[in-house]
Amino acid sequence: MQSTKVEKVEKCRVCGGVATELFLACKDHTVSKSSFEIVECKNCGFAYTSPRPIESELGKFYESEEYISHSNTSKGIVSNLYQRVRKHTLAKKLELINSVGKKGALLDIGCGTGEFLNTMKSGGWETIGIEPSPSARKQGVENYNLDVREEKELENFPPNSFNVITMWHVLEHVPHLLERVQKLKDLLKYDGVLIIAVPNRNSHDAKHYGEYWAAYDVPRHLYHFRAQDMRTLMGVVGFEVEKILPMKFDSYYVSMLSEKCKTGSNNLISAVWTGWISNLKAGAEGSSSLIYIIRNKE
Repeated sequence: MQSTKVEKVEKCRVCGGVATELFLACKDHTVSKSSFEIVECKNCGFAYTSPRPIESELGKFYESEEYISHSNTSKGIVSNLYQRVRKHTLAKKLELINSVGKKGALLDIGCGTGEFLNTMKSGGWETIGIEPSPSARKQGVENYNLDVREEKELENFPPNSFNVITMWHVLEHVPHLLERVQKLKDLLKYDGVLIIAVPNRNSHDAKHYGEYWAAYDVPRHLYHFRAQDMRTLMGVVGFEVEKILPMKFDSYYVSMLSEKCKTGSNNLISAVWTGWISNLKAGAEGSSSLIYIIRNKE
């Protein structure tokens, strides 16, 4: 891979603090095989990748068939299991959104190849997707006849356009974090619902695997959230975190990926054991990934 221009993140995107300390150094196991540092804000504890590739070069770190949300591949045991579990989780996501949101217009940011968006469309929602990857956008349009647009189209929606906005494992990828959260606030109707799912670095599997935890996924993951980070970030723009839910399948999936990062093998028995223990110890906010139900009350 050609050399990459990097930039240092000068201040914390949650509290604005400038003092940091090294939290962890991790290897990019998917594309570049390079090492990247994760730093922790000394003021609020938020962790983020820094230095990181400049925004114009981030795209090349997604150019791998192993990156499932863009390729939709079923090759390999982990990808195959991911596809099987996704059918179940899509139905559960539809059920969840029907229970918390007023049916109407739904925007899915980072919709990938469109499986979730198609589920919502089939469930009676008016759907629009945003997806930066041209190849993933093409699959969503050709496979499901979806309305999927480039990321720059976010600026063209009028305020208060959507009843529900979803970002499934997307916010951790967004370079301009505060600006994006403010845009979500502008686009959501009053009493509308924002649903965000991100990995949780406070989980047991994160602590167990350390630098090999696959959900650090540097440098694609620019931010590494805990529940308290999400509450603080959302509060900055007047959002309210209403509920936090676990994504229990992620504990197993991420553990399988982490075993491969650590040992070169999927080690299914060890991964399943670690995932089970992670879910057992999770409590309200300790799952490998968390879903945040966020209400627009202002």
